[in-house]
Amino acid sequence: MSNSIEANLDKIIKSLEKSSVKLVAVTKTKPVDQLMQVYNANHKRFGENKVQEMLEKYEVMPKDIEWHLIGHLQTNKVKYIAPFVAMIHGVESMKLLVEINKQAEKVGRVIPCLLQIFIANEETKFGLTQNEALALLKDENLGNLKNIKIVGLMGMATFTNNNEQISKEFKGLATFFKELKSSFFADNVNFQELSMGMSGDYQLAVNEGSTMVRVGSSIFGTR
Repeated sequence: MSNSIEANLDKIIKSLEKSSVKLVAVTKTKPVDQLMQVYNANHKRFGENKVQEMLEKYEVMPKDIEWHLIGHLQTNKVKYIAPFVAMIHGVESMKLLVEINKQAEKVGRVIPCLLQIFIANEETKFGLTQNEALALLKDENLGNLKNIKIVGLMGMATFTNNNEQISKEFKGLATFFKELKSSFFADNVNFQELSMGMSGDYQLAVNEGSTMVRVGSSIFGTR
């Protein structure tokens, strides 16, 4: 088992090297011993979907791990991860940003956040529409939030075997990212992450300009 995890990880890292895309190893539902195999192979950027599971793993694992919350985040859970989370990928409301800012301020941190944009042709995915994202960025209250920084966008493509559709959705998000960069973040060096692509479609995402992929089953195998 261990060899296959390390071999899978190595293969994915090598496939990303030319593009300098960052890999978030998605560790949801995986036991700590499997995470430690990835850690011992010198990869320390992990993504969890649920706050409770992230907390449990954070408590028992080395403290130099970079924890990314990639799932849907409820406002009442922010306080638990504010002291240590490296990045929050799924921000989809001003209300959530305000709460992240409040909890980050309490612990003396500035927390990097990605706005989650709805790009899929599915009802089940979360995210802001482009118009909602624009409204959020134009909100005058945003400037008062000194303990968060919006560092980019995140999106999840439709779960389909149609690669053309997936690529089109990623391309649309990349185009929107460039538009926001020029209109809202022209002088902001922090706005640089485009988190898109998972185990089944990360190569397509990289081709369309992803800077960060979230890969789980291709590393750990399917459940």
